[in-house]
Amino acid sequence: MGPKMAGKTSVFKVVFHKMTPHETLFLEPTTQPVKHDVTNSSLFQFQVIDFPGSEDASDQHLQQCASLVYVLDAQDEQSDAVVHKLSQTIARAHKLNPAMHIDVFVHKADGLTADDKDEVFRNISSRLSQDLSDSENCNYQLHLTSIYDHTLFEAMSRVVQKIIPQLATLEALLDALVAKSRVAKAFLFDVVSKVFIATDSSPLDPQAYELCADMIDVVIDVSCIYGVSEG
Repeated sequence: MGPKMAGKTSVFKVVFHKMTPHETLFLEPTTQPVKHDVTNSSLFQFQVIDFPGSEDASDQHLQQCASLVYVLDAQDEQSDAVVHKLSQTIARAHKLNPAMHIDVFVHKADGLTADDKDEVFRNISSRLSQDLSDSENCNYQLHLTSIYDHTLFEAMSRVVQKIIPQLATLEALLDALVAKSRVAKAFLFDVVSKVFIATDSSPLDPQAYELCADMIDVVIDVSCIYGVSEG
């Protein structure tokens, strides 16, 4: 969900349909809720509903969903009305479905300087905290994202991990792999989307994730050249 032109459809298309950032410039505005099935693997199966900016999710949708991703345009001036609408959505979603995971993508951050990114992020975080101060145990997570770098894929990875029942087991297996092989970091990737389904318990270095994601692109490109199946 999110305001008009915040980049909701672009987020989905770039991550799960391998659309290039340039191609998203030609996407038509979403005028009605659109359902997408993501079935990349046995660990990676769910449905995404893309809501137009003019429409809120129904109570039924919020009660049934495992995760809510709310997309804001970081380059737009975040008016009190926009952030207040987000606060209301978070509070409503939490009331209807306390188990739901809520993530906010402060999107299109590529157009901001490092200082501006920090300021926008702090501003939205502070105002959300104020608006939701009366809502008990209302948990959400903010991410700075862009379709032009790995921040979007890392943030979407965090979203997906929260809805995978086997996550704890997968993390334990990766911890064992790291301990036995003495590698610095281990990721379990969905190759198609470059979303990492799990990683070991050591701190995440974004540069390590970027390197692994880039290597996946190299392997896929070489496979295409030589006609080798990705499977």
